Amino acid sequence: MSLHETLRAFDQFGKPTLCEMRPVATELMPVYVNEFWTAKQRDAHPLHEISYRACFKPQVPRFFIERLTNPDDVVYDPFSGRGTTALEAGLLGRRAIANDINPLSRILVEPRLNPPTVEEVAARLQEIPIEPAATADLDLSMFYHPATLAEIVSLRAYLRSRRDSGSEDHVDRWIRMVATNRLTGHSPGFFSVYTFPPNQAVSAQAQIKINERRAQKPDYRDTRKLILRKTQTLLKTISDEERAQLAKAKVRFVECDARATQPIADRSVQLTVTSPPFLDVVQYADDNWLRCWFNGIAVDEVAARISTPSRLAEWTALIGAVMCELHRITARGGHVAFEVGEVRGGSVRLEEHVVPVALAAGFDCEGVLIHEQSFTKTAHIWGVANNRAGTNSNRIVLLRRR
Repeated sequence: MSLHETLRAFDQFGKPTLCEMRPVATELMPVYVNEFWTAKQRDAHPLHEISYRACFKPQVPRFFIERLTNPDDVVYDPFSGRGTTALEAGLLGRRAIANDINPLSRILVEPRLNPPTVEEVAARLQEIPIEPAATADLDLSMFYHPATLAEIVSLRAYLRSRRDSGSEDHVDRWIRMVATNRLTGHSPGFFSVYTFPPNQAVSAQAQIKINERRAQKPDYRDTRKLILRKTQTLLKTISDEERAQLAKAKVRFVECDARATQPIADRSVQLTVTSPPFLDVVQYADDNWLRCWFNGIAVDEVAARISTPSRLAEWTALIGAVMCELHRITARGGHVAFEVGEVRGGSVRLEEHVVPVALAAGFDCEGVLIHEQSFTKTAHIWGVANNRAGTNSNRIVLLRRR
């Protein structure tokens, strides 16, 4: 069954697919509208439950991996982020390449492709020395109780020494990943006092205002206990078969500008599933400043490397260059699923700007998939109405290389 036939026939959630020819930019092409994957927030493998700014659901890459690839095919994401595409590819028995210019991405992705056991993590946590008087090299008192901060600083020093000495192993990398994810949040499961949003760190000044508004002071959080608890959540359903599948994936990590990924060979990728940097919405370096601090990453250097266009023409030029590079590395007959969402209240439909540059790069466009779904927890948290601002809707340009 062709991709067109598959999309037209899709009715897994009880709705028929609306398919009609619509003008997209200067072209008339098929647009498919349906709920193509579940709206449930947790209906995916628990290994994915690592928050990251502007990440998409695991069901997005799974939908296309299952339909457009075979076992051992290479699946790629040029803007890897938390590694949703790479991890899902590994769980489905595909090989993967994860590229992200921010080194924080690999820190979050790699450990989940080679997870330790809960027992290994528990034992290692007890071996890590805690210096009760340890303090940070910057003021973080608005986020953490002094005893909590001492534990964080001690863990940071331990992980740095293990990495610098070359003795860091998969258990250390796992603990680093979980601790990075637990630094700030909006529940007792995080190291910090209540802060929002949960998947990024607000500025110190903003946190001071949050504390004043909520009349709150940082209370003590047991970091070892919280790391172990999150580990148990992430690993609660993993099977021996899934561990073997992840090991077989042999994910390659690349830290290049997505417009120039020389380490990736010509025509070596069967499928790309990605979501590029949002237009004038997300500041990826600023949002991750505390995570970068914990991992010894210079935020200024990361910010200088990451492109976050604020103007549509700049964003379109960036995507055009990325499309040329994707065309180079995509195998004949291979596909790209390019998720763009909506911006500025839906007044800018980015697919209309993606399609022309994709065609100019040499791709054929097989259409646009618009995923619409009902209310989700994410929309409620952000106070966004259903299918508004890209929160509950995905708009995906489907491309094929001749």
